Amino acid sequence: MVQSTLAKLLLSPVSLLYGAGVGFRNWAYRRGILRGITFSVPVISVGNLSVGGAGKTPHIEYLIRLLDPYLQIATLSRGYRRKTRGFLVVRPEMTVEEVGDEPLQYARKFPEVMVTVAEERAFAIPEIVGRRPDTQLVLLDDAFQHRAVQPGLNILLTQYELPFTRDYLLPSGRLREWRSGYERADIIVVSKCPASLERSEADALVAEIAPLEHQRVFFSYYDYATPYYLLDPRYRLRMEEGIDVLLISAIANTDYLLQHLRSVARTVSSLEYADHHYFSGSDMGNLKRRFDELKGRHRAIITTEKDATRLQVHREFIAAEQLPVFVLPAEVSFHFEGGAGFDELVREYLLNFRS
Repeated sequence: MVQSTLAKLLLSPVSLLYGAGVGFRNWAYRRGILRGITFSVPVISVGNLSVGGAGKTPHIEYLIRLLDPYLQIATLSRGYRRKTRGFLVVRPEMTVEEVGDEPLQYARKFPEVMVTVAEERAFAIPEIVGRRPDTQLVLLDDAFQHRAVQPGLNILLTQYELPFTRDYLLPSGRLREWRSGYERADIIVVSKCPASLERSEADALVAEIAPLEHQRVFFSYYDYATPYYLLDPRYRLRMEEGIDVLLISAIANTDYLLQHLRSVARTVSSLEYADHHYFSGSDMGNLKRRFDELKGRHRAIITTEKDATRLQVHREFIAAEQLPVFVLPAEVSFHFEGGAGFDELVREYLLNFRS
């Protein structure tokens, strides 16, 4: 803790310089010197104030499941760490290198949805509508700071274990902008909450966030489904007390996932890499060695859906070495029957939308 505090103090001058730049930009938008573009199609943004780990992908998927039966949806992401540039429509057969892991996950899970990537979202939305004129909703993935587009509904996520109210600006902390940026949100979702969250804990956090009069606060958590085999989703893994698990992941924060796995497995070990890491042949060799070190009779390798898009590149190695790599799906649920209220606010925005 002393080292962490010392590091924050040493980095605080850099954070202040960073904050001055971000603050000036936001001031320019508030004063109308810079303006966000609005569009004739409804736009919902899902983002956060911090870097990574808040659960944007499962919340985008929640919105797709909620609205896809009724609307023609398109998603728009930057395609972080892809090795291409410009506007692309994502197809399920594409690779992570072409489009990024999260967009590829959307395309493979929801083939009926138009999934797109582009660096400049203000130019990409007209491209989406031009290619598919019947588009009725655009979901912006991780666009809270991308103020060139003014969404009609701004959903802000903040993680239960480290809400923005207790965080600091980069590089001292994980905030991309000053805490006051939360005022732009229409809906605030405290994500990755414990499954057993008490109402009193939630009320205390609402008081800490201090939502504005127009803002609603919800609390979400993950429902983890039965893991499926990476090479053939028809095969499922029974998570039982006697199983030994090796987690391989390259996501921003594994604490929440590890907590779940430890509640359902005998032992859990972890092989972790930086967020969005491209797994190499050397990484696969290390995975094989770590898996062989597990001594129990019932063993399995677990990964996330996002990581699975990057592990697919090594299908031949996984098959040849007979590695039991299983993918753990996660879906968003809301505490305190909040799902109905959240859904209603989304529907209300769409029903009242005027271009």
